Amino acid sequence: MNRFSERVWARIAPIYAAILDHPFNRELANGMLAQDRFAFYVQQDSLYLRDYSRSLSLLASRSPDAETAGTLLDYAKGGVAVEQELHGMMRETLKIPPASIQEPACFGYTQFLLAHAALADYPVGLAAILPCFWIYRDVGLHIAQTSAADNPFAAWIQTYSDPDFVRITDNMIRIVDDAAAAHSAAVGDAMEAAFVRSSQYEWAFWDAAYQLTRWPVNADPA
Repeated sequence: MNRFSERVWARIAPIYAAILDHPFNRELANGMLAQDRFAFYVQQDSLYLRDYSRSLSLLASRSPDAETAGTLLDYAKGGVAVEQELHGMMRETLKIPPASIQEPACFGYTQFLLAHAALADYPVGLAAILPCFWIYRDVGLHIAQTSAADNPFAAWIQTYSDPDFVRITDNMIRIVDDAAAAHSAAVGDAMEAAFVRSSQYEWAFWDAAYQLTRWPVNADPA
């Protein structure tokens, strides 16, 4: 087990198992997820993607080679645009109003990603953004194999199990592995810590949607 990706995926095995077993994803797979929970998720994920795109762009600006920089910019624009289009379609179909406030799980995750993209060593920032690609790819493929017929969330499932998304994820794993191989063990340890924390945030994001977790005190006027 020499590659960075092999080590970290083995390390987050309990987190990934908890994600698959989370009632949000089990109920999404059988088509029984309550609409208010899915609506919360779509609203927050739309806000999350805005900052995820910024994180990718920040890392592109710091990339030591032009090819990787171009790839990250392509994913920041094209890949995120596909997901935003999915959200727009679902908001229209399911009558989900837009949201303007990142709730605690979304805010914590995006601030973590932006800080790492801007301030951490470049390979550490790369490791922080990887779980969003990788976990969604594997969750999408898993749910696609078990999804109920006529699932109302079929468009979501198809997006994250699509061969293009599989290919993009494989490429991001390669980019991160190459960065890890070119740096010291100390940087590799920091990369691993960032990957694990982002994976924990992935679980927290789905859990927040299922629990409808909002800021405990609302500063907005009634």
